[in-house]
Amino acid sequence: MHSYEKLGVFYLGRRHDLDARQTSADLLLYESKHLVTHGLVVGMTGSGKTGLCVDLIEEAAMDGIPALVIDPKGDLGNLLLTFPELRPEDFEPWVNDDEVARRGTDRATYAAEQAERWRRGLAAWDQPPDRIQRLREAAEFALYTPGSNAGLPVSILKSFAVPPDEVMEDAELLRDRVASTVASLLGLVGLNADPVRSRESILLANLLQHSWAAGRDLDLAGLIQAVQTPPLQRIGVLDLEGFYPAKDRFDLAMQLNNLLASPAFATWGQGEPLDIGQLLYNPAGKPRIVIFSIAHLGDAERMFFVTLLLNQVLAWMRSQSGTGSLRALVYMDEIFGYFPPVANPPAKQPLLTLLKQARAYGVGVVLATQNPVDLDYKGLANIGTWFIGRLQTDRDKARIIEGLEGAAAGRGLPLDRAALDRLLSGLGNRVFLLHNVHADGFEIFESRWAMSYLRGPLSRAQIKLLTARTPASAPAAVAPPSAATAPASKPTPGPAASGGRPVLPPEVPQFFVPVRGGAGGGTLFYQPRLLGSAQVRYTDAKLRLNLTTEVTVMTEIADSAIPVDWAAAEELAVAASELEKTPAGQDFAPLAPAASQVKNYGAWSRDFVAWLQNERSLKLWRSPSLKLVSNPDEDERAFRVRLQQAAREERDAAAEKLRQKYAPKLAALQERLRRAEAAREREAQQASRAKMNTMISLGSTLLGAFLGRKAISTSTVGRAATTMRNVGRAAEQAADVNRAAETVEAVEKQLRDLEAQFAAETEALAAVFDPSAEVLETIELRASRTNINVRLVALVWLPFRRDPSGRLQPAY
Repeated sequence: MHSYEKLGVFYLGRRHDLDARQTSADLLLYESKHLVTHGLVVGMTGSGKTGLCVDLIEEAAMDGIPALVIDPKGDLGNLLLTFPELRPEDFEPWVNDDEVARRGTDRATYAAEQAERWRRGLAAWDQPPDRIQRLREAAEFALYTPGSNAGLPVSILKSFAVPPDEVMEDAELLRDRVASTVASLLGLVGLNADPVRSRESILLANLLQHSWAAGRDLDLAGLIQAVQTPPLQRIGVLDLEGFYPAKDRFDLAMQLNNLLASPAFATWGQGEPLDIGQLLYNPAGKPRIVIFSIAHLGDAERMFFVTLLLNQVLAWMRSQSGTGSLRALVYMDEIFGYFPPVANPPAKQPLLTLLKQARAYGVGVVLATQNPVDLDYKGLANIGTWFIGRLQTDRDKARIIEGLEGAAAGRGLPLDRAALDRLLSGLGNRVFLLHNVHADGFEIFESRWAMSYLRGPLSRAQIKLLTARTPASAPAAVAPPSAATAPASKPTPGPAASGGRPVLPPEVPQFFVPVRGGAGGGTLFYQPRLLGSAQVRYTDAKLRLNLTTEVTVMTEIADSAIPVDWAAAEELAVAASELEKTPAGQDFAPLAPAASQVKNYGAWSRDFVAWLQNERSLKLWRSPSLKLVSNPDEDERAFRVRLQQAAREERDAAAEKLRQKYAPKLAALQERLRRAEAAREREAQQASRAKMNTMISLGSTLLGAFLGRKAISTSTVGRAATTMRNVGRAAEQAADVNRAAETVEAVEKQLRDLEAQFAAETEALAAVFDPSAEVLETIELRASRTNINVRLVALVWLPFRRDPSGRLQPAY
């Protein structure tokens, strides 16, 4: 296993020399945390852009980082085509039939060729087959097809639900969400409405805001009803009928109803909800790579879904804590048409918001395109990493340079336009220019071989086969370890007698649970319960825990000797502050006599406190390695997800300290090695010259003596002595060369030892920061009587509706 693989570094390829047109053995390693400032990948068809993007997603998965992948072209389902054994039979179901026909061969032969090609390609980039197996084990891969059941379906019925508090409390974010939701919905019915001038847009925006402000969810059916009978009397300063008459509103309602009634639209209501937190991790807390293939959708449907998805990402993001480490990745394969320089399609605003705000929450956005001209480069100024591949035209190149200049200027960084132009002109297939604001200058590299089999877009039949072979885990939370567990579903009692509202003493506190979706849609029927609401504080001085939880439960009031049993209480997912004082209907179930006696409520309140103290313990999980404790409302899956993020942050910090620790030592040894090699070269040259001079001098002396031109004289003897001294110096020079070579070897050994020490420490770090398999401790806390603050004990009425069979269905 590569020593950098678990230290937040992505292996993307090797550095490439454009002048020599040669790729070196020097790895191109990219720090994952740099992606929190987002990335852009640009390259023409055939540039290797898709392969590089697949590499990025694979590396994110290897590092335990979940990703949402938006796939307009339909070829990123290839991420599920990973074959650790690289057998031809693994490749055969997925080979491209058109390519088989063009080659004039059969599927089995072509599959064998592809298997061998992938084996050689991975080996050339030092990726053994077991790395593919580690990829499959590191994350769960799932392929969704919105509006289709070819892959996993996804439901948008909750997409008009009340946004979380983080969105509702941010006026700008709420306004943008309303505007983009309305624009995408109207686009789906063929209305290109101006958000300021269009009556349709203004009405729908007001309906959404009014419903959300009241805490009421909406679905498409509820929105259609609201269009026909709006809960508003005025729009701005105008009377509703004067602004948008009922006859005209009926036309809009019909358009929306036709969409809802369409058989093709039925699939949009099936499958898992578009819940980002649940999609990013499976029930066990394992990260997921979730691919939304939307190639089968029309343009309006694509825009509608992408807008909803980005809005959901924003809402989820704002509920997370801030971090400098990469928490999740949002990747879109082709943004052409979604991020134009002038127009404002519905998806553009949430995308802009993500680029501006996601960094603070550790959410990285990576966008890719083969059309660099039609992009809003002012909006892309927030992107810190640019991967640029081979471009098709000089116009494309000019737009990229312009965009990079804007991004550099926004950060006060210089940019050499001429050098950039020269580099872009020399790029070849799978060769990319990397511009990273966190590093100096440009890097040129060749992207590594993808572990996934890149066969191209998948057919509907292949998607169905692939989904059947790799089913996704249904997002479902593991219940927190609490002594008081809520029932799995709301009660659905059978037919019951009904009557008018009981007459009670004014001192008896009574409230009504709000009706879901308003009062329309059938006769309401109310059933009584006793409600208990309290604020409970749990403390543990040793663990430094001081946690406060809100408890809202209800239990039946029986006509028996013991009318109330708090041990049978059920959770009520409605805050006490949301209860209403007037009912929305007139049919009520009979009330037990005990509920009409004022004195009982004081006794039931005391029993409620005793039950909370003795039976309502708070059980939490604790991570021994990270010393973190789960929150009261956090299930095991969510806690493990949080532990992974905390471990990633600690790992990144520790890895950075490790780099800072070793960088000076490495630099010093490299400088020593450089000087030692220079000294060896210098000594070798001096020894060579000394040896040559000695040979020349010795030859002249011997030759003169031998030829007898002169008798041996004092000068001859002197020259002979000089020659002997030269011989001695040559020997000394040879010894100096040996000593210099020994110095080089010694420094090289020190470098190898330092690298081995660094590798050992990185492996140790990888082992330390792996909480996924950690055995969690269980902590049980009980509240003292003084730490229980009862807010309300009262009679509460639950609304139900009768179905065609006469059974009652919850309406809350």
